[in-house]
Amino acid sequence: GDEGGFAPAVQDPEESLKLLMEAIEQAGHSGKIVIGSDPASSEFWKGEESVYDLDFKNPSPKPENKFKREAMVEKYKQYIATYPIVLLEDPFAEEDFEGHALLTAAVGDKVEIVGDDLYCTNVKRVQMGLEKKATNAMLLKVNQIGSVTESIAAWKLCVDNSWGVFVSHRSGETEDTFIADLTVGLGAGHLKTGAPCRSERLAKYNQLLRIEEESGLGYCGPMFRTPWK
Repeated sequence: GDEGGFAPAVQDPEESLKLLMEAIEQAGHSGKIVIGSDPASSEFWKGEESVYDLDFKNPSPKPENKFKREAMVEKYKQYIATYPIVLLEDPFAEEDFEGHALLTAAVGDKVEIVGDDLYCTNVKRVQMGLEKKATNAMLLKVNQIGSVTESIAAWKLCVDNSWGVFVSHRSGETEDTFIADLTVGLGAGHLKTGAPCRSERLAKYNQLLRIEEESGLGYCGPMFRTPWK
């Protein structure tokens, strides 16, 4: 993929989670790794039916794989109870504030529910999310909102309301390392910049290593959601 990731040919979401857990175990890291997932739910939201179609890649989708938002909440709760999932990004479609709010109310005390397409790093959208209690975190993309100033404004609104901030790359990236510095400077606690593959991805991770070496700042571990506390 364009982010350096590996996408095996699986049809069922749980098959992917099982495969991931098997890989963690075979690598000898059982109990040391937790999972963050970006379902990108807008991709399988069927607005004309008001359902989420988990079989959307199938030319002949099965009706039993279509779920209303309440059923999707139960589906996510099942996954969270079974697998070490600590973060879900865009678990519902980009205009489905209600679905996000239902899930956040159900599992937000133990799982970070992150709005990406829901907010687009836009202060006005984040304010809507706060009022609706839609999520407990925002994905921050500097070149999506367009300026560092606007990014910091969105970050401050989140932090002032005890939300997490998850800094992110974009699909089309360069070797620029600024977002690694921004993550540390904002005390965001977590950054996603693709798989450890290819220079435009590795550059950011290498910059984090340099910052740690030069500053003495350590990994925040389980406190990644609220490292400023």
